[in-house]
Order: sequence, then structure tokens, then C-alpha cells
Amino acid sequence: MQMTRWVCYAIGYVFITSGVIKLINGDFKIIFANLGIPYPELLLFLVAIAEIVCGTLICARMYIRKATSILIVIMLAAVLLTKLPLLSSGAFLHFLFEARLDFVMLLLLLAVYKYN
Repeated sequence: MQMTRWVCYAIGYVFITSGVIKLINGDFKIIFANLGIPYPELLLFLVAIAEIVCGTLICARMYIRKATSILIVIMLAAVLLTKLPLLSSGAFLHFLFEARLDFVMLLLLLAVYKYN
């Protein structure tokens, strides 16, 4: 299906660029360190590589179910660790705004998973 191909390209674009930026922008080391997770620099590296590899696989339409599964886990962790805490300060609209791309990508990943 032609539409699925374009959705795969869009997903790949988002995750490949996100992974590359995580590798070259030092600010992400601080962000991951502030999350309170063990081995933040190693986890940052693994997430970045996973985003690049899985994004590339989805663009190439290879191992789509495996690649989308990994990215869904990464997206859920991102929402839980970085977006959900916004709700504790009562900033519901801020939460919705900050999580907008996360939710769109989750829905696209689920759609691609289901139809491939």
C-alpha cells in the first residue's frame, strides 16, 4: 500500500534524526542523567543506536514488527519518564503540548505494526 510506505518514511525520518541528534548533542547526556536512571550515558547511546537502526529498518520495510516493537517501548518510556511528571505540577495543557509528537509517533508505530 502506497500510504503505508509514506508513513514508514515519516517514522524513519523522525527516529533517524532523533537518534543522530542524541549522539551529537551533549545536552542529552544531561537530560538522561537528570532522569535518575542507572547508567544514563550508556542508555542514551543504546537508545540513539536503536532509534537509528530501527528507523532505518522501517524505512527499508525490513523487520517492521521487531523494529516498531522496540520503538514503541522507547516511546512509552519517554512518555513515562519525561512527559508524565509534567502532570504532577498540574500543567495538563503543557503535558499535552510536550507529548504531542510522542502520541502521534506511538499511533503511527501501532498502525504500521498492525498492517505489516
